[in-house]
Amino acid sequence: MALADSASGLSNGGDADSPFPEIIELNVGGQVYLTRHKTLISVPDSLLWQMFNQKTPKELSRDSKGRYFLDRDGFLFRYILDYLRDLNLVLPDYFPEKCRLKREADFFQLQDLSKRLSPKVSKENSISEEISQSDPEEVGFLGGAGGSTTSLEPTRFVSTMTSTHARSQSLESRKSGYITVGYRGSYTIGRDAQADAKFRRVARITVCGKTSLAKEVFGDTLNESRDPDRPPERYTSRYYLKFNFLEQAFEKLSEVGFRMVACSSTGTCAYASNDPSEDKIWTSYTEYVFCRD
Repeated sequence: MALADSASGLSNGGDADSPFPEIIELNVGGQVYLTRHKTLISVPDSLLWQMFNQKTPKELSRDSKGRYFLDRDGFLFRYILDYLRDLNLVLPDYFPEKCRLKREADFFQLQDLSKRLSPKVSKENSISEEISQSDPEEVGFLGGAGGSTTSLEPTRFVSTMTSTHARSQSLESRKSGYITVGYRGSYTIGRDAQADAKFRRVARITVCGKTSLAKEVFGDTLNESRDPDRPPERYTSRYYLKFNFLEQAFEKLSEVGFRMVACSSTGTCAYASNDPSEDKIWTSYTEYVFCRD
């Protein structure tokens, strides 16, 4: 059954020649957005411009409620949409997902946005290359008294010493603090006490602590969709991990110098039904406290 255009937007009060309504409703990876048609086509030759300017509504995918559907990262699309509104890029002070946002910009064929998100110096480049590109006078001094840069050995030596010193400083300047990892689990014990317990999958591993520490340890595996714009020096208890293996969380904490200092667990028991002879369901909540001095 064809879906009516009114399901994906309000009345067409924009361009009379366009088959799309003035207000368009999008479903991007499960996140719903409401925006103007002219915002989506603000960048010529972009993917959204091609979709909503070169195609007709019948050619585009829709969800069960008639909203135009895009199978992309719904959280990061908010920054794509912000950019389309005024062609300015504004990100939170601490934003660890620039690489993923650049991937989204490449997908939507937003070349200018992709360039802004590209790192000025790649990970493979040494500090000497950054110096030679940004400060020619400093390179001339390192090359010799006459300013010649034909010999690069002194520059390489200084860059190696600088990078080594920077790494040692980064290790020394690592912030101390605490991170608490928690999870809920449940299992069922049958009437036969000798029967194997039936364990359920751990639904979610939560992370509590300072935002900057949590992002340093878990990086892209940290799901911060419930608290996306929290400043790095503020605390939160709303983060959780994108994986369900405690050992993986412990390894990540250990790799950056955290050690376990305490743990606690609580449990409750209930019957699956009013019949005491039926299976018992045990539910537990456990927290592990990690510290880095």
